[in-house]
Amino acid sequence: MLTVINTGEERTFLQGISWNLYENLLAEIGDDGKARLSYYRGDLEFMTPLFEHEKSNRSIERLISTIAETLDQDYALAGSMTIKRPDLEAGKEPDSCYYFANELAIRGKTKLDFTQDPPPDLAIEIDITSSSIKQLSLYATLGVGEVWRYDGAILTFYQLQSGAYVSVDRSPIFPILSSDRVLEFLTDCQTDGINQAVKNLRTWIQAHLGANS
Repeated sequence: MLTVINTGEERTFLQGISWNLYENLLAEIGDDGKARLSYYRGDLEFMTPLFEHEKSNRSIERLISTIAETLDQDYALAGSMTIKRPDLEAGKEPDSCYYFANELAIRGKTKLDFTQDPPPDLAIEIDITSSSIKQLSLYATLGVGEVWRYDGAILTFYQLQSGAYVSVDRSPIFPILSSDRVLEFLTDCQTDGINQAVKNLRTWIQAHLGANS
């Protein structure tokens, strides 16, 4: 067992864990939000998000909602729901995840079976400390089309291509958006507060749309 602790998150890593034990732990922990589990082919990691982690996660969630609503894009918030595939020995609770292209496919459902239902189109991975599990390999196995990874300083967009992730300059879901603009939003949240950051973002989106009309 390896435990890593810092100001952003706490991680505990275990090896040789069976799928049945992982399922039992999920049932025991439930949806209390205190820990997020990642399971990949016998490796299990518990991650407990602390203030720095959750602040970044919620700020990015606000950015995504603001852009989608300003651009009039249908979407669904799926939070940190468990995405699991027993047939692939893979399970993951993202920091946040969303449906865009597949929103209509899951609309109205209260439970999802990922052997039949599509995975989220976008997942957010806040990784202030380095995970012991190869998170991108895990997301790729689960088929999540786009992942944003933020390590507290750098944000990278990844797009799933031919079963592996490739870093890209722009978000495939929001082509107007660069990683620098996301970092600018996070800085605005820190210096000006989230309401002003959202106002600045909306102004930027409208200006961008006007320049390209």
